[in-house]
Amino acid sequence: MKTTVPLKRISEIYLLAIALVISHTTLAQKKPQQPNVIFIYADDVGYGDLSSYGARKISTPNIDRIGKEGVRFTNAHATSATCTPSRYALMTGRYPWRQQGTGVLPGDASLILPTDRTTLPSLFQKSGYKTAVVGKWHLGLGEKGEKINWNKPVAKGPKEVGFDYSYIFPATSDRVPTVFMENQAVVGLSADDPIEVDYKNKIGNEPTGKENPELLKLPAALNHGHNNTIVNGIGRIGWMSGGKQARWTDEEIAHVFLDKAESFIEKQAKSPFFLYFSLNDIHVPRMPSTQFKGKSGMGLRGDVILQMDWTVGQILKKLEELKISENTIVIFSSDNGPVLDDGYADKAVELAAGHQQAGGFRGGKYSAFEGGTRIPMLIRWPKGIKKGIESNALVCQIDMLASFARLLNQPLNKEDGPDSFEIRDAFLGKSLKGRETLIKQGGALSLTEGQWKYIEPNKGPAYYELTGIESGNSESPQLYNLSKDKEEKKNLADQYPDRVKAMTSTLNKMKEASRTRP
Repeated sequence: MKTTVPLKRISEIYLLAIALVISHTTLAQKKPQQPNVIFIYADDVGYGDLSSYGARKISTPNIDRIGKEGVRFTNAHATSATCTPSRYALMTGRYPWRQQGTGVLPGDASLILPTDRTTLPSLFQKSGYKTAVVGKWHLGLGEKGEKINWNKPVAKGPKEVGFDYSYIFPATSDRVPTVFMENQAVVGLSADDPIEVDYKNKIGNEPTGKENPELLKLPAALNHGHNNTIVNGIGRIGWMSGGKQARWTDEEIAHVFLDKAESFIEKQAKSPFFLYFSLNDIHVPRMPSTQFKGKSGMGLRGDVILQMDWTVGQILKKLEELKISENTIVIFSSDNGPVLDDGYADKAVELAAGHQQAGGFRGGKYSAFEGGTRIPMLIRWPKGIKKGIESNALVCQIDMLASFARLLNQPLNKEDGPDSFEIRDAFLGKSLKGRETLIKQGGALSLTEGQWKYIEPNKGPAYYELTGIESGNSESPQLYNLSKDKEEKKNLADQYPDRVKAMTSTLNKMKEASRTRP
């Protein structure tokens, strides 16, 4: 017997189906979007270089604003007192001293990041984010053991470790090749002017800082290595020939990187994105745009601090224009502590009189003392962080990987981020408790454990003559109580031999183990 459904019932079923579809669509639309993340990584900015960290000779209102509207950390650290290892740790969640070849890289080094492990950008990719790196790279390019051919797209680089888009320069602005690369290919390269690079032997017939100092607009000390190929009136480390059309002008670098960063933000504004914005400021050679030259009263180093602050302000302004500021996490930090004299005659030392670039901490870039790794860190997320939090929690950039994994609900394999701790609540200002221990690298390794800091014996020089910075090296163990002696002036190793013994044992066990993350 054939059963027929009344027309009224069919209408009811149809209306119910439409209601369910509308309800499902509405719920999907109401599902909160994951926050955008912009990590602004400055270069060689010390703890005391910002006005929110005590600077009085210079003002950084835009960077300060991030802390005023979020969290300002007073005990934040890079893992290392130099750039490449700190960047390696940020990207991998692994202490850089565990892997050979993570020291300061030449401009023609091969890629040192793993392509078979979760990295910070690939973590975001797994969560559906579009990812980009704009700015300084300095983590190597190409296959290990193979000479880079700069005249075609490089086979391994940012893309292979999780970045959908990249606009970078290969190493540092004082190293060749002095070119921009977009998605791993040199920008503006002419086929009839191929690039060659060498870090061991001179190539080509171009003037060098050593042979033609009269051509330099920024003189350099010969013993720092900035005396090779001259580009834009500045001697560089390493030799380069060709690629004349592709070479940058130093005064334009900040504006070019800002333009690329803003373009990426605009393009991805309607869906979650992660931008690693790696500033060239304030690394040498310091050569600000005309807009900032002579404006600080502290010479070129002060001028590029102003330029850096303006750049950050433009990023914050762009987020507001696009109405995505509320749900964007903005992080500002530095890859290591400060250095004034790093090889160019820019009068940074003389004109910094009265300015405490390390904020009263001992040492600076390259150093095992606090000035080498204690850096400014400010985090803002209007939707998720209360305003005006000051935190003394012990936090480190190496912990970004595990902490964002937790925030994004992305599990990490055992091999991923072996030294990255999940301290999400500390980063978001919800807890004032961070790490319990941290190993820092500045020539010698040190272990911070609560208020105590132990620096292991090291035979290196106690003072770096070239940069005028105390290294923290000593053939005897050093122990400092940072809560009472932030300047690390009083070595308490002889007074507390048991604590030295215990911290030595802890440090050795961590070094011998393949991981410290639980």
